[in-house]
Amino acid sequence: MGEPVDGLVEVRLHGALAFAEASALWSELRARLSPPMREAVRFDLSQIASIDGGAMALLVQAKWDLQTAGVRCEFVGGAGTVQAILALYEGDAAPTPRPARVRPGFLGQLGNATVAALRELQLGLAFLGSLVLSVAGVVRRPRTGNWREVAPIMNRTGTDAVPIVVLINFLVGFAMAFQSAVQLKQFGANIYVANLVGLSMTRELGPLMTAIIVCGRSGAAFAAELGTMKVSEEIDALRTMGFGPLRFLVLPRMLALFLVIPVLTLFADLVGMIGGLVVGVVNLDLTVTGYLNQTGGALRVWDVFQGVIKSGVFGLAIGLISCHQGLATSGGAEGVGRRTTAAVVTSLLAIIVIDAGFTLIFYVLDL
Repeated sequence: MGEPVDGLVEVRLHGALAFAEASALWSELRARLSPPMREAVRFDLSQIASIDGGAMALLVQAKWDLQTAGVRCEFVGGAGTVQAILALYEGDAAPTPRPARVRPGFLGQLGNATVAALRELQLGLAFLGSLVLSVAGVVRRPRTGNWREVAPIMNRTGTDAVPIVVLINFLVGFAMAFQSAVQLKQFGANIYVANLVGLSMTRELGPLMTAIIVCGRSGAAFAAELGTMKVSEEIDALRTMGFGPLRFLVLPRMLALFLVIPVLTLFADLVGMIGGLVVGVVNLDLTVTGYLNQTGGALRVWDVFQGVIKSGVFGLAIGLISCHQGLATSGGAEGVGRRTTAAVVTSLLAIIVIDAGFTLIFYVLDL
């Protein structure tokens, strides 16, 4: 940038100008050409080897800022692609300023949240209706089901989850026995630790903890897998080839979870009671035989069976919600992450609601 000559400041630009490297140029222009100034300004583009749209937009913005302040300003020189980009960006109208972002008030936010919730409800009901039609189609023609995927998914969601299910439920049974032992010792009722641990694990904690683990592990994986397939247009490709995504992708995953979670729950019940047994033998001076006999006397077959029933319903809910969230994904990687989070949160909420519903039903029916 030269010194003013006869009331004119000439800005000579040269080399390759790209938007990523234009911040220094922009800072210098703003510092040297900021109004008020009396001289006219001339941008000489004849020595520019190349320029991209971002850098040209900055130059045009600088020109319009000067003209708005009453400073005469012009571009001269430039040829080839430089002239073409200049003609593209330098219109007769001033650059349109970005409108200020207006943050909605409380009522506006409440309205937006309500509309979003109703939209999600509509999508969920549409998904459920389509799923029912797909199930009916598979029942009518079983050969159209994607049965070959069920066993690999069961292996991935069941066998691979055994170590974490065993560890978590062993520690839950262990901690529960310790906590109850402190109180029961005061009444000389050490042996009833076996009753408490056995009934709590089989009726409530075993199914619940297993479902939470599967939700965080497999439910999130289902939503991410299907969401990635959706944004990469693999779902559309399946439809084009005649494979319905619900029948081909969703039903095998729901069936796999429905079959595998009850088995994992039985593992969870067993290791939870083993955790209580360790505390009973080490801390309460109970014998292994005495603890097992007390557990066997306290438990009924129905206590174990009701946990298995609940876990099967948990599996269907996790599969349904996770697959729905995955197929509703839009917006690239950010959308996949958002739907995966929504799948886990919604599944956890559904598990708690279903568990409370089963508890109420069993209480009313005196089961």
